Amino acid sequence: MADPGSAPTAVEHLLPPGAQTGPVDLSIVVPALNEAVTVGEFVDWCQEGLKRAGVTGQILIVDSSTDETPQIALSRGAEVLRTPKRGLGRAYIDAVPYIRGRWIVMGDADLTYDFRELAAFVERFRQGAEFVMGSRFHGSIEAGAMPPLHRYFGTPLTTWILNRIYGSRYSDIHCGMRGLTREALKKIDLKSQSWEYASEMVLKAARLGLRTAEVPVRFYKDRQGRVSHHRRMGWLSPWIAGWINLKVMLVYSPDSFLLKPGAVLLTAGLLLAFLLSFGPVTVDGIGLNLYWMLFGVTCATLGYSSVQIGIIARIMHGLRSGIDGTVQRQLTYNRGMILAALSSGIGLLLVGMLAWHYVREGLRLSQISHPAIFGLLMIILGFQTFGFTLLLEMAQRVKARNEPRSEEHTSELQSLTNL
Repeated sequence: MADPGSAPTAVEHLLPPGAQTGPVDLSIVVPALNEAVTVGEFVDWCQEGLKRAGVTGQILIVDSSTDETPQIALSRGAEVLRTPKRGLGRAYIDAVPYIRGRWIVMGDADLTYDFRELAAFVERFRQGAEFVMGSRFHGSIEAGAMPPLHRYFGTPLTTWILNRIYGSRYSDIHCGMRGLTREALKKIDLKSQSWEYASEMVLKAARLGLRTAEVPVRFYKDRQGRVSHHRRMGWLSPWIAGWINLKVMLVYSPDSFLLKPGAVLLTAGLLLAFLLSFGPVTVDGIGLNLYWMLFGVTCATLGYSSVQIGIIARIMHGLRSGIDGTVQRQLTYNRGMILAALSSGIGLLLVGMLAWHYVREGLRLSQISHPAIFGLLMIILGFQTFGFTLLLEMAQRVKARNEPRSEEHTSELQSLTNL
């Protein structure tokens, strides 16, 4: 075991004296970084919580400390997984092979969450929940525990955004105390290396349709002598964390805000551009001219791009199916190339007619050619279809290449589950 004052350089699993290594009901998995002030009492809280809940358990501290945190945790009966400091999300990823419980509760080792109260999580698991979020707003928040900016602005705002995007009903997406089944952890397949792991778990649980529940939790202020990690990193740290979490919400959900609006823009733009491709028209006294046609071309282009990005996002994340599967089945490589060629061909024909008139009239144009503008739109859409078809084909190949690896990963997790 590394001496106090030295950071781990490799993963090392340390067991307390007399530790049992068989399967348990509940694994408490908690990252720690220089928590010598609180980690001993925290382990005591966990043991009391397991006893109150009436379950067998494992306390696994994922540690990257340079102080005496690992020694204290081991002396109180916790397992310690020493890992290099690579981010909060990565700590949970590193812990996966060492988790022995069929249920998992995550949190912090700083005594801000009351791990003596595990029974509510266990009850929800027994009722069939696959993902259980703690809620400080439905529980209690000690005076001074949460800065007003977080309590009344940051957390409510980002929770509202995620609920709107994913159709969920969480009240506190940033609560650090949460639980999930081992099977749910396997389905979520955590990728985030840093703070954004929290939002990734919540949004993937919503996208995958996991059975979710919320339980009230108590949230306490930092103990005297302890400085939170956000404060250690400076006043900008909470803003950076918020920005990172917002980023992961958007990265995993472009289909939510691009597909339907994109389809509307594409349809409206095509109709408007086609209507004006024969020249200006008047509808109920409103004149639609060249500018309206250019507006339609813009809408169609933006809409088509939005639809394509949304479909590609669904294919890449694989969190839910729908139009992406239909597109993959219908828009084969051959069909995509034919559509791209037809669209581009029609566009080139219309633009070619303009070029012919331009040459015939002595390199002059006496009037605006609406058909030629529509032809430019067809060329743009043709090229977009060409690129989209290539992306779909590449996505199919990447998926086929990764399937054996996914099966191998699944088998590994299954073998761990059956320990």
